[in-house]
Amino acid sequence: MSALTSGLPAQLFVIDPIARLRPTKDSSVALMQAAQRAGHQVWVCTPAHLSVQGQSTLVLAQPIRLAEIRPTASGWDLPERWFEADEPRWLPLSSFPLVWMRKDPPVDEAYLYATHLLELAERQGVRVLNRPASLRAWNEKLGALRWSHLMAPSLVSADVEQLAAFAAEHGDVVLKPLGGRAGQGVVRSHGDAPGLKALLELVTGQQALPVMVQAFLPAVTAGDKRILLVDGEPLGAVNRMPAAGEFRSNLAVGGSPQATELTDRERQICAELTSALRAEGLFFVGIDVIDGRLSEINVTSPTGVREVERLSGTPLADQAMERLLAG
Repeated sequence: MSALTSGLPAQLFVIDPIARLRPTKDSSVALMQAAQRAGHQVWVCTPAHLSVQGQSTLVLAQPIRLAEIRPTASGWDLPERWFEADEPRWLPLSSFPLVWMRKDPPVDEAYLYATHLLELAERQGVRVLNRPASLRAWNEKLGALRWSHLMAPSLVSADVEQLAAFAAEHGDVVLKPLGGRAGQGVVRSHGDAPGLKALLELVTGQQALPVMVQAFLPAVTAGDKRILLVDGEPLGAVNRMPAAGEFRSNLAVGGSPQATELTDRERQICAELTSALRAEGLFFVGIDVIDGRLSEINVTSPTGVREVERLSGTPLADQAMERLLAG
C-alpha cells in the first residue's frame, strides 16, 4: 500500500536508519507517532535515498507503523517491536506534501547535497521542515550570534592571539567547535591556564578553523534549559542538569532532565526569535538558555520532546502536529 493508494495523507521523515533511532529518546520518533495519531501514514528514508531524474525528484521510501510508547513513572513502556516496515519503493517526492528533514549532524557534504535535492522538491510544492535553504544557512552556534545581545560574551575566531586575549579578559571560558553537537568537543579553560595557546592551536587546527569561545556561566550548575519552539512559539522545555564533576549538561554526555517552567526572561528571548524563525521556515527549533542567556539555536534535529512529554505530561509532539496541519 503506497502513499498514492492508501487513501491516507502521508508524511515522509528523512532520518538516520530507523533501526538506529532510540525510540524513548528521539524526538523524530515522537513526531512520527504524532503524525500517525493524526491519521497520516508515516514513511521514512535516509538522505542517501533521495535522487533526481530530469525534473523529477524521487525517493526510495518505506511505510512504517509505530507501536504506542507510553511514559511511566520511571521511564517508558517500550514494546519489543516498536515499529514495522514494509518494503521500500521509489516514489515521486511530490507524493508527500509534508517532508521532515531530521537527519542528525554532522552537516557534511552528504547532508548539504540532501538539502539541495529537497529544495528541488520544495519548488514542486512539497513543504520541507525545516526549510532546506535555512538548514544550509544556519550554523547552530553562529546562528545565535544574530542575537548576540542575548548571549554571554562571545568571540568566533581562528586566531590564537585573539582567542587568548578574550580568555585573558573573561577568565573562565568555554571553547566550542562550530560543527559539534550534543556537547561533543566542548572544552572549559581559563585565561591563565598553562598551555592555553597550545590548546587553542589544537582546537583551531593550527589557526585554520574558527571556534567559538564564550565567557563561562557558573549558573550552568543549576541547569541548561532546552526550549522547543514550534512555528516560533515555545511549547515546552526541559532543564538539563550536568552530572557531578561535569560542566556540560547535554543529555548525551550524562546530563539529567528535570521538569521546568519558562521564566519571563526566557519568554522574552523566544519572542525576539519568533519573526526570524517564521520568516526562514524554521518550524521546529530547540534553543538552549543558561541563566537567561541564549546559548545555541538548534535547527537540524532538535531533541527534548520525549523528556518534556514524560516530565510535564505535555503532549508536545501532538501539539506540534496540530499546528502544522492547521497551518
